[in-house]
Amino acid sequence: MSEHLPDESIENIEPPEVKLTVPQLSDATSAISETLEKLEIPEAPEIEKTWLVVAKNRRILRDWEALMQRHPENTHRCYRDLCTAPTTRQPGRVFPLKGKKYQGVWEYEVTKGDRVFDVPDEEQMKVVVFYAGKHIQPAPTP
Repeated sequence: MSEHLPDESIENIEPPEVKLTVPQLSDATSAISETLEKLEIPEAPEIEKTWLVVAKNRRILRDWEALMQRHPENTHRCYRDLCTAPTTRQPGRVFPLKGKKYQGVWEYEVTKGDRVFDVPDEEQMKVVVFYAGKHIQPAPTP
C-alpha cells in the first residue's frame, strides 16, 4: 500500500531554480549609452558566450528584484557580467571566496553594502545565484 504525502508538505519544498529577472535600464542610463555611442566609446565588449543566470529559488529571486529596485544600474552591470564572464576577477569587485566550504563560490560587490554570491558551472554554462542582498559576515554558503 502506498502512502501519499499531504498537500501541505508540498508547500514546504524549496522550488527549483528560476531564471533571474533581467534588469531594465532607466532613461538616464539609456541617454548615457547613446552618448557613449556618439563618442565611439564601447560600452561593453561583444558577447561571445552567454551564460544562463538563475536564482537558487524564489526567495533569492525576490531578493534580486529588491536589489534591482534599490540600485538598477549596478544590478544591470552585475547581470551583464554574470552572463558574459562570471569567473573573471575584478579587483575589489568580483572574486572567488577562499576556504573549503566556499569552493567554487564567487562574490560580486554590487554596491558598497550589497553583494551577490554565486556558483558558476562551466560545463552547463550556468550561474546559480544563491544570495543577493546586504553584505553579511560571514558569507553565506550555497
